[in-house]
Amino acid sequence: MNSKLGTALSKATTLLIEANVSSPQVDAELLLAHVVGVDRTELATVIVITDQQLLDFENLVARRANRVPLQHLTGVAYFRHLELAVGPGVFVPRPETELLVEAAIRYLKNLDSPRIAVDLCAGSGAIALSLALEVPGTTVHAVELSDDAVKWLAHNVVDYAAQLEAVDSHVVVHHGNAGNQSLLSDLANRVDAVVSNPPYIPSQMIPRDPEARDHDPAIALFSGLDGLDVAHEVVLVAANLLKPGGFIGMEHADVQGQSMPALFQDMANVWSEITDNLDYNQLPRFTTAIRSINASVGR
Repeated sequence: MNSKLGTALSKATTLLIEANVSSPQVDAELLLAHVVGVDRTELATVIVITDQQLLDFENLVARRANRVPLQHLTGVAYFRHLELAVGPGVFVPRPETELLVEAAIRYLKNLDSPRIAVDLCAGSGAIALSLALEVPGTTVHAVELSDDAVKWLAHNVVDYAAQLEAVDSHVVVHHGNAGNQSLLSDLANRVDAVVSNPPYIPSQMIPRDPEARDHDPAIALFSGLDGLDVAHEVVLVAANLLKPGGFIGMEHADVQGQSMPALFQDMANVWSEITDNLDYNQLPRFTTAIRSINASVGR
């Protein structure tokens, strides 16, 4: 790396430290790599940077210092094995959700293909595409309500069309409400797994991180006074969709480690093996359960 790049990178890192960005050096390196068109691991090989590239980099760093999400600046969010197109109007997937996906993948891999899964509140398609690509022979129905987010979802499904075909999997996009009982009614009692990262922040609670507070769409964050309005609907929809013995996994806030499992426990005749699971930081993060055998959905 030449001295001009090194100096620019050092100044950018300092600026991001002062702005309390959680990973200042990594973010600075990713933004510089984005501007010069290389992978972050190849920055040391870059010899020349133009004045325009340097200006572009400084502008991006200034926006990151103002807590615009890194993924909005680069247009890419990394999730498991995916590079997803993201931007304003769609929730940026978080690493914690990878553990929810891992649990669903483990379950699905024990089944014979073809398999059917449903991703409720699909956002960018991080969950749906991970399931479809990592478990060959799986059709995932991805449901998203937001007009803006569903465009990113469809875009990412198209981007991965060739990879999906190669593993004989499919992602079917549905523009609609995850809580609508009739939307996927033709799949009733046929689905192997339902996975959801719904909005779960209580409506009066302000997110701690400016990236979420100021840039993630409200429709992807807030869900009633206790944050569980959409989760209530997802539990009911999943109960109708899943085969007996089918799997559900749903993400929640770290303060909902008891209230989210309680939604399933209130339908104890429908759900078994109700378990709450921790994230990378050992905080409560998602609830899993199994659809009981030969149980009807109580109202």
